[in-house]
Amino acid sequence: MLSIDDLKFNGHGLIPAIVVDAATKEVLTLAYMNRESLEITMKEGRTCFWSRSRQELWRKGETSGNIQYVVDITADCDRDALVIRVNKTGPACHLGTASCFNDKIFVGESPEPFSVKGLYGLLEGRKRDLPEGSYTTYLFQKGLDKILKKVGEESTEVIIAGKAEDKAETIYEIADLMYHVMVLMVEMGISVDDILAELASRHVIDHKVKQEKMTK
Repeated sequence: MLSIDDLKFNGHGLIPAIVVDAATKEVLTLAYMNRESLEITMKEGRTCFWSRSRQELWRKGETSGNIQYVVDITADCDRDALVIRVNKTGPACHLGTASCFNDKIFVGESPEPFSVKGLYGLLEGRKRDLPEGSYTTYLFQKGLDKILKKVGEESTEVIIAGKAEDKAETIYEIADLMYHVMVLMVEMGISVDDILAELASRHVIDHKVKQEKMTK
């Protein structure tokens, strides 16, 4: 494992730090650190940067409350740049957006890879715009009871396929169930981050339980 002494700070005593959401892999911001701010970050377990505009240390979240808790810090091959993976409690950008990187300047022809958050955003758009001929529009127009009925039906289909030990059919039915559950999430205003946070809290509890069992 490297030490701070192995890093190459620039002529101003700074090193760029790319902050990434550990859960979503989204790039949140690009900031700078000097030796002191990096030492504070490692000691406190939350990001602290050097503000080039104010010429002072800047603990992320000290005024906004949007703290970034550090998962790990990795240096690049030249040891003159850092990637910091974090768990965040709020937006990374001072404009109130999740990431500082929001304004596209070019879109290539390569298709964007599928993501759960991308699907969620698509469903949000369907609910907002209600395009004609869309099955998703139909579900939102019918309302909560219809959506819940479909979730129940798809759950049954998953059980039937799983009981039959038909892997391909089970995958197909799970995908159907996940889609309808996400429609339900959009209808109720439940975000993907809400679900991830709940799963993360259960992971911590499960980890503690396992440790307790090992010590008995």
